[in-house]
Amino acid sequence: MTTRRRILVTSALPYANGAIHLGHMLEHVQTDIFVRFQRLQGHECIYVCADDVHGTAVMLNAQAAGQTPLDYAAEITKAHIQDFQSFQISHDCYETTHSKDNEQLSAEIYSRLLASGNIEKAAVEQLFDTEKGLFLADRFVVGGCPACKTPEQYGDNCDACGATYAATDLIDPRSKLSGSKPELRTSEHIFFALSKHTEFLKNWTQSGALHPAVTNKLSEWLDTGLQNWDISRDAPYFGFEIPGEPGKYFYVWLDAPIGYIASFKRYCASHDLDYEDYWRADSDCEVHHFIGKDIVNFHALFWPAMLTAANLRPPTKVTVHGFLTINGEKMSKSKGTFINARTYLDQLSPEYLRYYFAAKLNPSVADLDLNLEDFVQKVNADLVGKVANIASRCAGFINKQFGGVINASTGTPLIGHFQSAANEIAALYEAREFSKAMRVIMGLADQANQFIAEEQPWQLIKNPETRDRAEAVCADGLNLFRLLTLYLKPVLPGLAERAEAFLAIEPLAWADHNTQLKGHTIAAFQPLIQRIELAQVQAMIEIEQAQGQPAQSGEVAPPPEEDTIDIAAFAQVDLRVARIVAAQAVVGADKLLALTLDVGDHQRNVFSGIKSAYQPEELIGKLTVLVANLAPRKMKFGISEGMILAAGPGGADIFLISPDSGATPGMKVS
Repeated sequence: MTTRRRILVTSALPYANGAIHLGHMLEHVQTDIFVRFQRLQGHECIYVCADDVHGTAVMLNAQAAGQTPLDYAAEITKAHIQDFQSFQISHDCYETTHSKDNEQLSAEIYSRLLASGNIEKAAVEQLFDTEKGLFLADRFVVGGCPACKTPEQYGDNCDACGATYAATDLIDPRSKLSGSKPELRTSEHIFFALSKHTEFLKNWTQSGALHPAVTNKLSEWLDTGLQNWDISRDAPYFGFEIPGEPGKYFYVWLDAPIGYIASFKRYCASHDLDYEDYWRADSDCEVHHFIGKDIVNFHALFWPAMLTAANLRPPTKVTVHGFLTINGEKMSKSKGTFINARTYLDQLSPEYLRYYFAAKLNPSVADLDLNLEDFVQKVNADLVGKVANIASRCAGFINKQFGGVINASTGTPLIGHFQSAANEIAALYEAREFSKAMRVIMGLADQANQFIAEEQPWQLIKNPETRDRAEAVCADGLNLFRLLTLYLKPVLPGLAERAEAFLAIEPLAWADHNTQLKGHTIAAFQPLIQRIELAQVQAMIEIEQAQGQPAQSGEVAPPPEEDTIDIAAFAQVDLRVARIVAAQAVVGADKLLALTLDVGDHQRNVFSGIKSAYQPEELIGKLTVLVANLAPRKMKFGISEGMILAAGPGGADIFLISPDSGATPGMKVS
């Protein structure tokens, strides 16, 4: 008898800076398939996650939106949860990192690190924005590359030549927040002594917890020597203040993974469980993380070292996936292939994408491509043409000709063959070899369809002498369909639920592969899944492309009675130079960016329908022209205090009206 395992599973924490897109969903679907399989096996498998809400970016975005960081993040988290639920992601608990549990656990783990001699302090030179009053993270500084001299490069690496460097090495650095030249200032920072844990990490990364490709990549870091990890940030910062260090805050990447423990602790509090059972150093429970390859260093170096130093257990396994591409390219807003989860859900069933991802996923870190034509063809061929087709071919005969009762069998060896495949399929699910599992399952579906096609029950039913054979063939077909449903249940929980209702059976568990239905009455058959129409996919792409059209808010004003205005009317328009000091996408709005403008003696918040043409970070520091005496307008997202001028036909072709660089904020445009 298999020992019942106790498993805790997490997905990486989505950052509270925008909507969930299909790249996020790839990871959560991968995690959810693994979780649902473990539950079908009868194991205790708990799946937790949270929104990562701390850091400078959230603080600045909230400020630009005229909200507190908590209110700003809460709206995003609510939308994230709705999207995950709609995609049938079975989180047991979904928190945010700004919780009392996370604050307490972060302080406790820091205290352990301090007591064990793993905390050190050192002076750090950083660029400081005197206008905004804060130290600048690398992504908030631009300047000339110190290697190739290309201007407008970020503070950590050059897009032109690939060089990496410190932000302090930039030529003529400029703050993206205010446009000002930052000062070089020194501040004392707090470090986790990561360098002390090199030998432990060399052993742990070779322990089987990681895919060999990930282990090999991390060995490059380990062989060149690990640097101590800066875990503090200076005020102002949205996060948890470090105990005993006024004005110092935990860097977001310290408390974010602790958020896994905090979310699990909240779940345990309402389910009579002890969260420490899973996290103590000698725990025999399992902890599995699913992440993207861009955050491997945090989860496979910093996190296990920090846990071990705090006398907690490292993860059992970290599964790392690659990036999602669409039609072989990076997701693109201009092409309509940067697809938000909600846009997808408005057009298509989540089951289609869950299956397509499963058919592509494996334990490697290679990127996964969503080819939209292949997506339509594969879903229609496999789920509609193979799996659902078995049920629809057999159900009519059983219901109409044999009283809806499964009662006979041809004795076909296919039943035993399908049942014996359970071990192979289970091993593939366990190994995260989902694409191989789907190939095995669809191979079985092909065999079931071939059996029915060769037996031809539609012909057998016509002859009284072969009528019993027709009944047995269809009964076998439905038993084969039941087994396929079970094997696909981790991937397609909705389809499984509909199939269970049609078959009039209790929810399937993995052990049910050992049995079959006999003397059992089924319900009337209802279509289990619909074909995808290419028009639905095209509509999804067009909707995403249309996000870039200029926003039209409020009621449409009637056309003016006259086609012209006189000079006196025009003179009443107060045009002022303004500098964009902050910009962010507006959650819930397809076309809007929220801009914070420096108008010389004050700042304004303005909503502008230029999202399709500009990334928010591209706008910071740019000069533009503001209609300064336009009456404030209350919108569902907040108050817009004016209008900026732009021109163009729409989409990606929208161009800000920008004065010459010699203009200054507040200057009147005449």
